[in-house]
Amino acid sequence: MIGMILCGGMGSRLKPYTDSTPAPLIEIKEQYTILDKQLFDFAAAGITEAVLLTGYKGDMIKARYGDEYKGVKLHYHMEEKPEGTLKAIRAGMDLVKGETFLVRNGHIVSDINIRRMIQRHEHGTNGATMYVTKMRSPFGIVELGDDRVKSFREKPVLEYYINGGVYCLNRNLPFDQFEGGAVEQTVFPLIAESNRLGYYREDDVFWSQASTVRDLEDIRKEYRNKTDKPWGYEKVLISTDKYLTKELFIRAGYQTSFHKHPRKDETMYIMSGVGYIEFEDHKEFFQKHDTIRIEPDVPHTIVATENTVLHEVSTPFLEDTVRLKDYYNVR
Repeated sequence: MIGMILCGGMGSRLKPYTDSTPAPLIEIKEQYTILDKQLFDFAAAGITEAVLLTGYKGDMIKARYGDEYKGVKLHYHMEEKPEGTLKAIRAGMDLVKGETFLVRNGHIVSDINIRRMIQRHEHGTNGATMYVTKMRSPFGIVELGDDRVKSFREKPVLEYYINGGVYCLNRNLPFDQFEGGAVEQTVFPLIAESNRLGYYREDDVFWSQASTVRDLEDIRKEYRNKTDKPWGYEKVLISTDKYLTKELFIRAGYQTSFHKHPRKDETMYIMSGVGYIEFEDHKEFFQKHDTIRIEPDVPHTIVATENTVLHEVSTPFLEDTVRLKDYYNVR
């Protein structure tokens, strides 16, 4: 599977940030850009080769990443002028060998399980697979009674699915039937008519598009105390001189490093998901509402068989981790 990122747009709704910087290089936290996040996810999913489809200030993107990032070999295609996603993707396919491609829109920030999406596509018969996510209302919702307002809901998640901007595509799709335009408005409707467009969905994972300054502010708020990991993320919720609380999200089919904490005594509260904690001599299985204590200096790894969120409450030693084995080639 070859990765591909559409990162050539001008980002006009992100001005003034994009006056001097291409949108994919905007930081969502200090020294961590949108494109850093996307390429990190490629590496964590086992993708070792990718094409960056650039345009506006594409030279800045190439200068930052060069020929390799996090173990992912990089190729570049730079458009002289915007010609639509169909031509960009087709040009990217011409640069590399490979029959299947994981394509991401360059303004999407999400915690979806790319590896599982790829597996779903490769084991299916569709020419393309689209990630879909539930739509969040851009406005607050007013709930009405017979003759009065009952309540308000602030930007709720609606029961409608939208295109999430991540696709698995086969090389043999009918690109040549169109001169240009957006692949979402040309190839996708055509293959949907012939029942060859599949979908992949993951509810309750973070997804946002950095299309506006407001979107960017929301993403930066999400990343205020969040650190991406090959297996998901960890987020510091509370840090005092007496105790530490972190939220860990582990994607289905992933696991943390095999590690130990020389001083930290921790208790895991399982908020959602299913999996197990593997020790040197046994496993402890868990599900929602379970609690597991891990004493200091005990080697372990946390394995998720479903998307798992847990809260780790411990003594206050934030950097007290010794990694004994890593499972992902993310440099």
